[in-house]
Amino acid sequence: MTTLYFDIETLPAEESSYDKLKYLFDKKLAKERLKRNRKNRSADEKVYMEEDKCSKNFDDFLNYTSFDGGFGRVLCIAYAIDNEPTEVICNDGNEKKTLEEFWDVAQDCDLFVGHNIMDFDFKFIYQRSIVLGVKPTIPNLSFARYRSSPIYDTMKEWAKWDTMNKVGLEHIALALGIPTPKEGIDGSQVFDFYKAGRIDEICEYCKRDVETTRAIYKRMTFS
Repeated sequence: MTTLYFDIETLPAEESSYDKLKYLFDKKLAKERLKRNRKNRSADEKVYMEEDKCSKNFDDFLNYTSFDGGFGRVLCIAYAIDNEPTEVICNDGNEKKTLEEFWDVAQDCDLFVGHNIMDFDFKFIYQRSIVLGVKPTIPNLSFARYRSSPIYDTMKEWAKWDTMNKVGLEHIALALGIPTPKEGIDGSQVFDFYKAGRIDEICEYCKRDVETTRAIYKRMTFS
């Protein structure tokens, strides 16, 4: 059985999508206003005012698209096959090529291991592939839950599928005596690093996450 460990780093939407996102943002605001108008704002007034303050920030809305496979972008994908050295796929400005290269690697693998890949990384890759017209080489891969194959999600397995227990990669690593991969950068800083032209550092960070995930997987499976 061939195992693929992987992790991705993503970016917010490109400027070419801003008109569409502004349209969606305005609709979201309109729905929130309508909802507030239908409610008695006495006891819940403070809560709604705080929600309103957050939702009216279009820049925050744009930044959040880094978690949205419909509009966000894959900057890089780091991966390791079995016990081989960790590699990284990164084609800045050509996301489609990055996805194509990933699927070329993935087609020969049987088990896919990562942290929160079921709800984020793998789902994001599939969604971006659909948007960009990249046909997955394993289109029928099962995302069925409560299983450890063909997708082994270290976050899900650590929590034994307790949906209220979303433990970060660093938390598990430190609990197991594994060095943190977040030294000098974490996921919240990726876009800032990107804007500063520090793409190589992002790729190295992504590779460290893969190496840490592999170490955690081996500890969790006693292998």
